[in-house]
Amino acid sequence: MPRIVLSSDHAAIDLRQAIAAHLKTQGHEVTDIGPTTSESTHYPIHGKAAAEQVAVGKADLGIILCGTGQGIMMAANKVPGIRCGVCSDTFCARMIREHNNANMLAIGARVVGEGLAFDIVDAFLNAEFEGGRHATRVDMIE
Repeated sequence: MPRIVLSSDHAAIDLRQAIAAHLKTQGHEVTDIGPTTSESTHYPIHGKAAAEQVAVGKADLGIILCGTGQGIMMAANKVPGIRCGVCSDTFCARMIREHNNANMLAIGARVVGEGLAFDIVDAFLNAEFEGGRHATRVDMIE
């Protein structure tokens, strides 16, 4: 099972913690790097922190959250070696792994509910990179 790092800003603490619990019940090794209070914080800090753990191999995959998922995803993608996509449906979550070899997933806590977020996470984690012609395109991104 992959080692998974989770992080969010203040807008997504509850959903992040619910996802962490969901993953732990499945037997995943989860590192939740916070934050832990609802005090306003800056999503770029948290997106970068999680992305750096994935980039250096402390985690295999990352799941990050903010209000829309967009801002934290942009911050994570600034870290070399990170391929993060924001998803609000299971099809996209599966495709960013199968075709883009994404190593991080971003979710908007103000966009999706808890049940759908669990399904998105599961689709992301259960998909595998297809390689082939997609590998050429991923190499172009790198």
